[in-house]
Amino acid sequence: MHLARMINLLEIIAVAGRPVSVAEIQRAAGLPKPTCYRLVQGLVEQKLIDEPSGDGKYVIGERMIRIALLGKSDVDVRRCAAPLMRTAATNFNETVFLARFRNSKVEIIHIETPDDPARAFIHPGLGVRPMHACSCSKAIAAFAEPAFQNEILSGSLKEYTEHTKTTEADLRREFEEIVKRGFADCDQEIDIGIASVAAPVSVANIGATFSIGAVGPIRRFGTEYRMEIGEKLKVLSEKVSGAIQLCNVADI
Repeated sequence: MHLARMINLLEIIAVAGRPVSVAEIQRAAGLPKPTCYRLVQGLVEQKLIDEPSGDGKYVIGERMIRIALLGKSDVDVRRCAAPLMRTAATNFNETVFLARFRNSKVEIIHIETPDDPARAFIHPGLGVRPMHACSCSKAIAAFAEPAFQNEILSGSLKEYTEHTKTTEADLRREFEEIVKRGFADCDQEIDIGIASVAAPVSVANIGATFSIGAVGPIRRFGTEYRMEIGEKLKVLSEKVSGAIQLCNVADI
């Protein structure tokens, strides 16, 4: 019964779509005030709901969002992000990709290509990418906890091309630069003639769980263009984060 009541309160807060007070929750749940206050306090203690503004109004919490996100399949994430990615691919006139961090690896899980039939574009393929040599991975690794960064840097740093960074010092400097500007780039580090840019996608307060990027031939993706499109990807990453969070709350 206790668990059922807590689940009912979570559903009420999720469906509201806005911060709600304990009085509103109590009326919707039809519970005695002391019981409702006790249940709300329990949910707060477990970080299943949060009081973001300190005004006595609650929203679905970080832990609940994390649980929903971890249980969300790639199909669900693609459904949330695809419309925004499709628009971006058209506006950028470049291939746009979404990558996901899980099990200490980064995988590209979705790709949208430009509609222009006369446009030559790069299809990066799906699957795992090296943590030290791909923009989608570095965009996540740069914002990761120091312990995980150390794990990356102490592992095998394969040299894919003459442009691949394979020393800890070089990668630490690059991670610092990525954090400063808010996005990562890859200048022919995996394949000669191909470059990419990616920005981290943070969901709630659980860190960079995804990254959103663009890829193309080096003849277009020079340094200046990568910096320009990187700024646009930072804006897109915020929109994708919002879309994923909305899907999470809707599915709770």
